[in-house]
Amino acid sequence: MGNPMKIRAASKDGVTEVKVLMNHVMETGLRKDPAGELIPALFITEVTAKLNDKVVMQAQWGQAVAKNPYLGFKIKGGQPGDKVSISWKDSSGDSRSDEAPVS
Repeated sequence: MGNPMKIRAASKDGVTEVKVLMNHVMETGLRKDPAGELIPALFITEVTAKLNDKVVMQAQWGQAVAKNPYLGFKIKGGQPGDKVSISWKDSSGDSRSDEAPVS
C-alpha cells in the first residue's frame, strides 16, 4: 500500500493540532470491476492516536469513509518535541502505524 500515512502535528497555546493523511483504498464492497464482478470490501476499521504513548483518540470506521482518508483533531496539551503516533487496522487484518514529532 505504500507509505501508510503523512502526519503533521503542531502545538500552540497548549493545544496540539494533528493532521493525518492515510494511504488506503477504502473499498466498500459495492463497486464492480470492469468485468462486472464485485470488488471485495477493504476498509479501515480502527484508528488509534497517541501522544507520548498515551491514547488520546480512538475511532471505529466503516465502509462509508473515502479513499485515502484525512483525519484532523486537536489535543489539549503537548509541546514541541513530543511524539504523536497513529495506528490503524483494516478489515483484512492489516495494520499500519507511523509517528511524527510535534513542532
